[in-house]
Amino acid sequence: MFKKSFILGCRQLCTRRIFLFAMIVVPLLMCVFFISLLQEGLPVRVPTAVVDLDRSEMSRALIRNLKAQQLVDVTTEVESYDKAMDAMRRTEVYGFYVIPANFQRDAIAGEVPTLNYYSNMAYFVPGTFSYKGYKSVAVVSAAALVKDKAESAGVPGRTVNALVQPVAIDINPINNPWPNYSLYMTPSFVAGTLELMIVLITIMTITYEIKEHTAHRWLDTAGGSMVIALTGKLLPQTLIWLVVGWCCQALMYSWGGFILHCPLWQVLLLMALYVVACQGVGVFIAGLIPNPRFALSAGALLMMLAFSVSGISFPVEKMYGAIGIFAYIYPMRWFFLAHVSQALNGLPLYYSRVAIMVLALMPLLGLIVVPRLKKAMQKCVYVP
Repeated sequence: MFKKSFILGCRQLCTRRIFLFAMIVVPLLMCVFFISLLQEGLPVRVPTAVVDLDRSEMSRALIRNLKAQQLVDVTTEVESYDKAMDAMRRTEVYGFYVIPANFQRDAIAGEVPTLNYYSNMAYFVPGTFSYKGYKSVAVVSAAALVKDKAESAGVPGRTVNALVQPVAIDINPINNPWPNYSLYMTPSFVAGTLELMIVLITIMTITYEIKEHTAHRWLDTAGGSMVIALTGKLLPQTLIWLVVGWCCQALMYSWGGFILHCPLWQVLLLMALYVVACQGVGVFIAGLIPNPRFALSAGALLMMLAFSVSGISFPVEKMYGAIGIFAYIYPMRWFFLAHVSQALNGLPLYYSRVAIMVLALMPLLGLIVVPRLKKAMQKCVYVP
């Protein structure tokens, strides 16, 4: 019975090209896309503009310091605030720096000149990076002015340094010294893409039997056992997903040069647990909503939310409780926690025991809806 169900599952995958395309081509293409997108680690060199109304030696030195910043790229120098604002509205630049007239004269005279910088926060990432670059230049320039004034007044250099920077900061980024966004973002994005595709393909292949009115034949092939029918149908998919997932990991750790501070078998085992956990979620949704259109819509909506609430870019602990609680129902959340602990931090497997246990238990979600799914297959009523 199991052999017949397994052959039927293989035949279903081979007769419809959409399945193999969605299971092999799409995940691998997305993996290559994310690796190449963040290969520099940070989205640096944000295009910016400068409005120099002073045209002095000090203002030119300020512009040189701005051009030396890693986060911004001074692509143009304009004559007025209006032209700079117009360039920002056209998204030619994501911010601009305004050096006021008489900047050098006021600074030398002991007055307080004002540096203005504007960032387009409608584009959050480039706007934030340009703001950070502007602020760094402003702080350094202010410190340099204070130091020059103090030294010209006869204050010893050692005392001036203590006043300008009373506390020396030594930054040591642990396990990500560059810092490189891609080290944790890319594996999470690839895992999220895999989760989305696995859940959707699982739902599609199960509810496909209802749509094509072949559910009775599927159950008869398994001897009337819904568990055997599901196992035979999903096992070929599991093998394909495992190979695809391991290929994605090979691309990340070989071509992408990602950090791997744990034995290779641990991340391979983590991917295997992740694949089966995502299939369990897909079976659960298909059994809860045994309708192809509704089940696929619900699965797509829920899995897309995983990118936002899994804690990749914002800690779950700081989310609203009503939102953050949903993070724990996604396999992506537990994969992310285990991957950070093992691959990035190199901690013993013991510290990922909770995440691994949850991933291992998630396939049991499918068993909860087996009676409901079997009943739906026996009735085989398709509602378009």
